[in-house]
Amino acid sequence: ILGEHLRICPQGYTCCTSEMEENFANKSRSEFEAMMKEAGRSVQATLTAQHRSFDSYFQDLLNKSEKALYDAFPSLYGELYTQNVKVFKDLYSELRRYYRSSNINLEEALNEFWTRLLERLFKLLNPQYHITDEYLDCMVKHAEQHKPFGEVPRELKVKATRAFIAARSYAQGFLVGSDVVRKVSQVSLSQECTRAIMKLMYCPHCRGMASVRPCSNYCLNVVKGCLANQADLSTEWKFLMDSLIGVADRIDGPYNVDTVIGTIHMRIAEAISNLQENKESITSKVFQGCGNPKISTKGSSSEDKKRRGKVTLEAKSSAQALEMLVLDAKGNLTALKTYWITLPSSLCSKKVMASSASDDKCWNGMTKGSYLPEVMGDGLANQINNPEVEVDITKPDMTIRQQIMQLKIMTNRLGNANIGNDVDFQDTSDDMSGSGSGDSCPDDVCGKRLSKSPSTRQPETHAIPKQSGHGINGASSRSLPSASLLLLLSVAVIAAQHLWR
Repeated sequence: ILGEHLRICPQGYTCCTSEMEENFANKSRSEFEAMMKEAGRSVQATLTAQHRSFDSYFQDLLNKSEKALYDAFPSLYGELYTQNVKVFKDLYSELRRYYRSSNINLEEALNEFWTRLLERLFKLLNPQYHITDEYLDCMVKHAEQHKPFGEVPRELKVKATRAFIAARSYAQGFLVGSDVVRKVSQVSLSQECTRAIMKLMYCPHCRGMASVRPCSNYCLNVVKGCLANQADLSTEWKFLMDSLIGVADRIDGPYNVDTVIGTIHMRIAEAISNLQENKESITSKVFQGCGNPKISTKGSSSEDKKRRGKVTLEAKSSAQALEMLVLDAKGNLTALKTYWITLPSSLCSKKVMASSASDDKCWNGMTKGSYLPEVMGDGLANQINNPEVEVDITKPDMTIRQQIMQLKIMTNRLGNANIGNDVDFQDTSDDMSGSGSGDSCPDDVCGKRLSKSPSTRQPETHAIPKQSGHGINGASSRSLPSASLLLLLSVAVIAAQHLWR
């Protein structure tokens, strides 16, 4: 029949009624959106699997260290352990809370552990004295200069904070990446895109050419126009993938979590042994600084029940498992770098089943023949002259712009983790809690601090990475804007959102 009634397909002779055309338009829209979600689910599955593997490995390290402590310490230390079980349990609880992104300061949690342990052990090692809370406060003030636990607290703080910061940011990076893909894959097609996809996929049916496939370049122009906003994710997406790869190298290198996390119990044992061996000199120094405490009337014999001798704890290394985890992750992350800009080609070649570029017997949007227009570039700005889809380049999709910001935030966080710095920021992702605070500064990177904090620790403001950077290397040199600047940016985004609507 004559096609004068058609609103999308060419108005030549056709076998489609208006109702059929409308049904085809709805069908093509739902099919294309399903293709997008399917492609996104594949990426989500990859990132989620990487997160699950690392999370399981890291939690297992902590569990084994804690179990080794509970197994060995009763026989090693007797009352020194049995009367202080809660102190050890609380430490591992705080370490897990930090890793899971609770709002705690890791350095302060470690300092609190050593303080509580020192207070309790000092009383147990000196049962003949009546030691008050005020006396313990005085002792703690002098503890830094006496170093009752040797260098263990300082060394553990440096190494553990770096390892935990890297591990936590690394795990969060996979979740943020997966969440971004999920949200972007749910963005609906515009009316212009619905028409263009219908014309691409089902107008050949209305012309009696159901077996004729779309021309490859024609398909690319349609899909690039429809996914122009999604392609704008590519730069920050690549930065995130590079940043995750960089932190993965740290986790299996300088910040080796297997060595650090798996030996926490051994470092604690070393610290306790140091206190036992130097008990007399440390006690003498405390008495000099705080005065002699009163003699206790209880006359406890706890001192006789403590154990002596060098501690010989062992840690079972899982370095090979970590190496394999990192290698697998780096391979997957490298493969995902170009996801957003290769998505149109992937959909056209695998899903829409477009014809080859040189085919002159393909569907070109009007009839069977060759397709002459050039292929558009990637991203919103390059669609101004797209011959197949009318794209308003002045109205970017707000959902996607918000996800670009999420990628920037996470990339900057990984950049800080790469140099041992923890960063406070309010994560606006629906599925992620805000990060914990902290301001660790390893000895070998203090000269590279992004901001120097005074003794009263202030949370750092999260930076927005420059687009000219390149993953980890670029992230470490980006300056952190003030809180007022971020507030101004937030107001601007909200205002722009209302304006565009």
